[in-house]
Amino acid sequence: MTTPAPAPASAIRVLLVDDHVMLRAGFRTILDTQPDITVVGEAATGADAVAQASALRPDVITMDVQMPDMDGIEATRRIVADPEVGAAIAIVTTFDRDDYLYQALDAGASGFLLKNAGAEDLIAAVRALAAGDGMLSPEVTRRVLTRFTTTSAPASAPASVAASPPASAPHTPTALVDPLTDREAEVLVLLADARSNAEIANALFIGEATVKTHVSRILQKLGARDRVQAVVLAHRLGLA
Repeated sequence: MTTPAPAPASAIRVLLVDDHVMLRAGFRTILDTQPDITVVGEAATGADAVAQASALRPDVITMDVQMPDMDGIEATRRIVADPEVGAAIAIVTTFDRDDYLYQALDAGASGFLLKNAGAEDLIAAVRALAAGDGMLSPEVTRRVLTRFTTTSAPASAPASVAASPPASAPHTPTALVDPLTDREAEVLVLLADARSNAEIANALFIGEATVKTHVSRILQKLGARDRVQAVVLAHRLGLA
């Protein structure tokens, strides 16, 4: 555990969680080179991550899966359950395994990143999550949708994953609170294609600020926490 560093008011505040000190040091070195990102703390166990998330209120948490004391999936679940924290969590692991992916999203994570990803990928992930964007590649998005829009998980997934839809996901409503407008529906389709705000803006010939407004309204109408949940729920409802 390290002493939290003071962060500029406008910087993205990041908490690094991993039981390997060298990996945390590497992530800190990469992220602290960015003027808009500041690492405010580190944790080596899941329990410490929960405590520091509550104390530091970071914007983004990079979360290892396999740790002593409490694993990253359970730590994610507890952090997401605390309404006072509000951090977006990216699961960072050496294992490209579907069961980790599904369990992480079940727990409330908004992104999934492999430890062998490049520095640019790590920086982009932190910025995306801080902006309220889910961080999943198109390939991973397809795997997620296959899992969450069918009644059972892939055969390789453990029984605990296949048992039920994610507890952290919004309950599927019988109808939207407020119908989507035609433009919001267009934005939702592009979200389901894992497009960024910039890509959506280019495709629809509108500004990024307008895209952000549409996405915010879509999340509100779907009762979704973030873009990842919105895409999953949209497919469940047959909207995308």
